[in-house]
Amino acid sequence: MLLCFLLLALSPQVRSQSGDNPLPTIGGVGGGLISEQQESDIGRQVMMSIRRSAGQIEDPLVYDYLSAMVYRLVPSAPLNSRKLTLVVIDSPDINAFAVPGNIVGVNGGLFLNARSEQQFASVLAHELAHLSQRHFARRLEQQQMSAPLTIAGMVAGIILSAVTQSDIGIAAIAGTQAMAVQNMLAYSRSHEQEADRIGMEILADSGMDPRGMPEMFEIMMRQNRMQGNRMPEYLSTHPLTQSRVSDTRSRAEQYPEGEFADSTEYHLIRARLQVRYARSSQLAVEAFDSYLQQSAAEHENAVRYGLAVALINDNQLQKAEAELRQLLADSPGRITYQVTLAEALMAQERFEAARQLMQSALERNPGNYPITDRLAAIEIAAGNAEQAVNYLESLTREHPSREYLWLQLAEAQGMARNIVGVHRARAEHNILIGDLEGAVRQLRQAQEKLPAGTPMHLVVTERLSEVSSALAERRRG
Repeated sequence: MLLCFLLLALSPQVRSQSGDNPLPTIGGVGGGLISEQQESDIGRQVMMSIRRSAGQIEDPLVYDYLSAMVYRLVPSAPLNSRKLTLVVIDSPDINAFAVPGNIVGVNGGLFLNARSEQQFASVLAHELAHLSQRHFARRLEQQQMSAPLTIAGMVAGIILSAVTQSDIGIAAIAGTQAMAVQNMLAYSRSHEQEADRIGMEILADSGMDPRGMPEMFEIMMRQNRMQGNRMPEYLSTHPLTQSRVSDTRSRAEQYPEGEFADSTEYHLIRARLQVRYARSSQLAVEAFDSYLQQSAAEHENAVRYGLAVALINDNQLQKAEAELRQLLADSPGRITYQVTLAEALMAQERFEAARQLMQSALERNPGNYPITDRLAAIEIAAGNAEQAVNYLESLTREHPSREYLWLQLAEAQGMARNIVGVHRARAEHNILIGDLEGAVRQLRQAQEKLPAGTPMHLVVTERLSEVSSALAERRRG
């Protein structure tokens, strides 16, 4: 089904470039077999599929950190467009991917396996390098005789390999297309070397350590040896050899040595995800508590924070609160501590204390995503639907592509008995997951409940017209 959907999305553009004229060459990083507009269209199809089929980490603290790190690197990346869509896949395996249309995704497992922020950033820099050099389009240049089915199949494989084991993605592509898809998914050796070189330049220009890249590659190589026949996801599409590790090590050593301190925030988010992927909350508590008892625990505050998160998950709420208040005494303005303390207070149903904490934090950090999200959750839990709607409407304006926010807004609108608001929020969620038929139904129901000629009726009617036009265009394709 996904393959057919992508064929419909891609085939008109592909046909327009066939016929009497020969296929154009790529010519560097611009133009070529796949235009930037087509790459953007592919990116939208990929995101719709990920939203429908992949488990994502919606935690605003994780997303906010990833966004801050990516946009620290972006000014040093030679991208034509610096507007990116970020995805965090809920998987403990090492993986990251860059998809045409400026989509950058990581697995939660990348945080687990990258022991330093420099190592973590090196993977992001490498993926930004792939995007900047349009390696997807340049790879297609080597397959100029490919039929539209192969192109669509390759995109379907990219989607599946981004969110599952790569061989599962390839197995989903029928029959004779599998080998072509496998060849297209794997970056060539020259593309990998180019992404390594440019990625290290991005790291250095961003004030980060290029040596993080070979260090991260060595971690992946060790994992590959330990896992035997089960290759880490990342290596299935980014082939890695010992000679490539040696080459990146040699190249990294050409950069000046310096002091590259990790941010505290990286290790806090890493600890948060270590708790998420622990076999049980009790084991997480024991592990962090044991590590904290060591005489010189590395990143002690992150360990204490991890313990606090584990205690919340284990319903030891008063102990968690005590740990977090101590952390805040040492670092009063840190948003991650404040938001997590609010989580502990909410779990104790102390909504007023949580609300006051977050409102005070929002005054100091206007518009902050994790704080505003937590305030919305507090108001929903406390039964204050209209206030929750206000916070969520603000978030959907700032982050319109975060589909889970639209579901939260629909829930809050339902609690507030705003049925039109429920339909509108559900319609926007449907649009993001590619269900245009569902979006049209929701908008028509909203339209029917509004008096004709009112400002809101006009807004809904205009949106319905836009979505209906997009649906008609899809059906014509």
